[in-house]
Amino acid sequence: MLTDTENNTYLRIAGITDDSIVDGPGIRLTIFVQGCPHNCEGCHNPQTHDFSAGTEISIAEIMVKISANPLLDGVTFSGGEPFCQAKALSRLGSMIRKKGLDIIAYSGYTYEYLKSHADCENYFDDLLNVCDYLVDGPFILAERNIDLRFRGSANQRIIDLKKTAKEGRMITAEL
Repeated sequence: MLTDTENNTYLRIAGITDDSIVDGPGIRLTIFVQGCPHNCEGCHNPQTHDFSAGTEISIAEIMVKISANPLLDGVTFSGGEPFCQAKALSRLGSMIRKKGLDIIAYSGYTYEYLKSHADCENYFDDLLNVCDYLVDGPFILAERNIDLRFRGSANQRIIDLKKTAKEGRMITAEL
């Protein structure tokens, strides 16, 4: 059951894809958050850049969608830039974890940037802690590679966040 605080937590989103097979392994619900400061040249989702566009949705409504699909393997936070809404996504992520689903977040920020800039006001660590994997780094058009699985450009890494936390050093993964 959600508390009043959780019921009143909203995300600004560009959209949700219910049964994605391209945003991580297995069948995934992908949340495309609205707003991105990176404005990467050649971005696959330029419509998500404007922070005032999109629609608001409660995390309770998103959990209803997640709970209604027994085929889901996980949830992907994409964008836009998920770390611009880290507080709400970390709350949502905690609820998703209780359902036993894995979580992948995409970010134009690097892992090192997120860790070095994390504080109690931006919730970067909270979001990193509920995610299993982080695909990090900006999309770089000159490094675009359509052969990479779940990444758009060669500079981007897939970081296993659970192993990284356990070992105290960054561990990359291939999904």
